[in-house]
Amino acid sequence: MPIQIGQKPESGFDNPLGLLSDCHRRIEQFLKVLIQVCETAGGAPMLPPQITALQNALEYFRNSAPKHTADEEGSLFPRLRASTDGRAALDCMAELECDHQAANRDHQKVEALAQEWLAIGILDAPHLREIQQALQRLAGMYARHIAIEDQQLFPLAARVLPAEALAQVGREMAERRGVVANHGT
Repeated sequence: MPIQIGQKPESGFDNPLGLLSDCHRRIEQFLKVLIQVCETAGGAPMLPPQITALQNALEYFRNSAPKHTADEEGSLFPRLRASTDGRAALDCMAELECDHQAANRDHQKVEALAQEWLAIGILDAPHLREIQQALQRLAGMYARHIAIEDQQLFPLAARVLPAEALAQVGREMAERRGVVANHGT
């Protein structure tokens, strides 16, 4: 992604909540790409830039997005559940986990239909409607889901989790990506 003057720098593993929020921006960006390709190509043969854009977005949701879900469900949420002050968010986290499951189902549908489109070169009208409906469900879910996390859950985590717990979240995130994170230790 090109650097622009005034652009907020992306967070590192030493700021896991910021990194999770940065990931939300990528989710929004790649979802927008999927929606635009479906709208502009409309099931017809895609142009080479559309094929590349579609493949890149699918790869992101196939490979990177599951790590984001694991960061939340495997690292952040358990620490919030264990925190006395974080227990107020229990219902919220359960709802977010349900969202992750629903998103996974819709991403699987999008993946299958997009791969069919790439293999055959066209997508018939019923399948185009099906992929568009899955993308619209994802867009609605992500808009709500991301707002809850960015505006409520991550600020709560920043307030109630000790620095060492957040540092451990960052280390686990780095490990999921095969990165050795330097946290000053």
